Amino acid sequence: MLIDGHGRKVDYLRISLTERCNFRCQYCMPEKPFSWVPKENLLSFEELFLFVKVAIDEGVTKIRLTGGEPLLREGIATFIKMISDYKPDIDLALTTNGYLLGSMAQSLKDAGLKRINISLDSLKVEVAAKIANKDVLGKVIEGIEKAIEVGLNVKLNMVPLKNINEDEIIDILEYAMSKNVKVRFIEYMENRHANAELRGMHGREIISHILKKYDIKAIGREGASPSFNYRVLENGYEFGMIDPHKHDFCESCNRIRLTAEGHLIPCLYFDEAMSISEAIKAKDIKKASEILGEVLKNKPKENRWSEDDENLSTRAFYHTGG
Repeated sequence: MLIDGHGRKVDYLRISLTERCNFRCQYCMPEKPFSWVPKENLLSFEELFLFVKVAIDEGVTKIRLTGGEPLLREGIATFIKMISDYKPDIDLALTTNGYLLGSMAQSLKDAGLKRINISLDSLKVEVAAKIANKDVLGKVIEGIEKAIEVGLNVKLNMVPLKNINEDEIIDILEYAMSKNVKVRFIEYMENRHANAELRGMHGREIISHILKKYDIKAIGREGASPSFNYRVLENGYEFGMIDPHKHDFCESCNRIRLTAEGHLIPCLYFDEAMSISEAIKAKDIKKASEILGEVLKNKPKENRWSEDDENLSTRAFYHTGG
C-alpha cells in the first residue's frame, strides 16, 4: 500500500503520455509553438509499463492516461492492452480532447479501456474554435457519439470562462443529459502558460447559472474524487464540479503523476519532481520504487494554487495532464 507523508492512501496514478497536442486551448498553451520534446527523451511504453507494474503491485487501483493529447501517442492501444492484460480489473481511464476519438474508440475499448473523459467547452462552432484555436467541434461531437456507441463510460468536462462560454453552461448540461452521460464543470486553473486575459468562474458562479433553470441538491464528494456532485431535482440527473478553490479539495487526494519523460510529480500545483527515467531505463526497479517512496513522503498536504498574478503556477498542464 502506498501512503503519503500525511497518511493518505495513494492508489491513483495519472500518466501523461505526451506533451503534444493538436489544440492550442486558451487555458492551457495558446502560444506554444509546435515544437516538442525529442522522442528519445520519452520513456517507451515498455519502460512506462515497468513502473506501472510496480505501482499496481504496491496498491494502485486506478490509472488515467493523459497528455497533452494522449491519442497522438502512436501505439496507445497496445499500451492500454499491456496494462489491462496485467491487471484486468484495474480502473483504466483516459482523458482526451476527442478530436481523434471517432476512429479510435473501438480499438481503445477492445484493448481494455473502461472510461473516457472528453473536453467539451462549447456547442457553438465559432466559440469552440476560439477556445481551441482550431475548428474542432464537429470532430469532438463525432468522438463523443462514437465513444458512447462502443460502450465506453463517458464523462464530459467543461471549463466555463467569463465572456466566452459562460452562457452555454446550461446548454452543455442539457446536452450531457440528452446523452445520459455525466458532465463536470471545472474551475479554470490559473497558470503562466494560459492566455493572461482569461477570467474563470468559481463554482458558486457556475451553480448560479444552473439555478436560473433547475433546482438542484448538493450530494458531496465520492470518496477521493475531486468532483463535488449535485443532483437535478426535476429528473435525478447528476453532474459534478471540480473546484480547487474549495478548502476541502486536497483533503482526500489519492493521486500521483508520471510524465512521459519519467518525472514523478506529487501534486498538480507543486513544481518539484523526481525522475525515475534513469532507473527505469536501467531496469533498476528497486531504485524506481525508492524514488516513488521519496516522492510520496514529500507529497504536500494541499496545492499551491494561487489566483495572484505574482504567484501563478509555472507547471504546464500539457506536461502533467491536468
